[in-house]
Amino acid sequence: MRYTVFVDGQEGTTGLQINEYLAQRADIELLKIAADKRKDLAERKRLINASDVTFLCLPDAAAKESVALVDNPRTCVIDASTAHRVHPDWVFGLPELCPEQRAKIRASKRIANPGCHASAFILAVRPLIDAGLIAADTQLAANSITGYSGGGKSMIAEYEAASGSTALKAPRAYALALAHKHLPEMQAYTGLTAAPIFQPIVGPFYKGLAVTVYLHPAQFTRTAGPADVQKILADYYADEAFIKVHPVDLDTTTVNGFYDVEANNGSNRVDLAVYGNAERMLLIARLDNLGKGASGAAVQAMNVHLGVTESLGLV
Repeated sequence: MRYTVFVDGQEGTTGLQINEYLAQRADIELLKIAADKRKDLAERKRLINASDVTFLCLPDAAAKESVALVDNPRTCVIDASTAHRVHPDWVFGLPELCPEQRAKIRASKRIANPGCHASAFILAVRPLIDAGLIAADTQLAANSITGYSGGGKSMIAEYEAASGSTALKAPRAYALALAHKHLPEMQAYTGLTAAPIFQPIVGPFYKGLAVTVYLHPAQFTRTAGPADVQKILADYYADEAFIKVHPVDLDTTTVNGFYDVEANNGSNRVDLAVYGNAERMLLIARLDNLGKGASGAAVQAMNVHLGVTESLGLV
């Protein structure tokens, strides 16, 4: 079967990558909007309602505007903005979230694509909450280091303009008011009753992301070491093609003790690794912020919704 797909916001970083994923697929017909019609509501409405699936790769306000244009009940909307991620009428597009999530994505016509930092954090923490190792009211802390492509076209241009100079060579911490836009989904889909303390950092590299969650065994509901945490994760994701839970082994998961943030670039994969000892631990989740953190996740959710092979077009 052949499906029609429209990317509203096809010139943005996420939209371009989705188009690249889908252009090679024989089962997809991509509907394109002319450059001079990109802000034409009537033309956008026509293409949205002519599609089986529309991806919204737009700012929040524009995404809401596009949703209001939908009058074809068969059109599935996958929104890559933050506008609908915790909306009760939308399904969170993270198939690995829990056993029932794929059925929800399959049945829904409104799917909210997860944020990059949020995907890594949720995939790391949700199994520990579900296993009862961490109580829902635990105050967790985490940081994330990400490539500058996560900031979109303006940040990409800023870094590329600085190429060859000393500007922007050092990592830059941001969201220091501790109110990052991914916090609502990080709380909602882990089951935490309080938002984590979360502080991201942008680095001088194009893409790649690693979220580090700080685990204090004193906060656990029972005695557990790194191997116990690793087993909870390994059992939870045992059948997941895109998620690899590494053994507790510093030598095989690092290069001379250094963790490679870019190791999953160009893929839809997620790596989970546990480090530390009985007194303190780190849980790291690594992904490509433009792959599983954005466009790859959107395509994966589309595949689940359409009932085709989930990994189709993804690596």
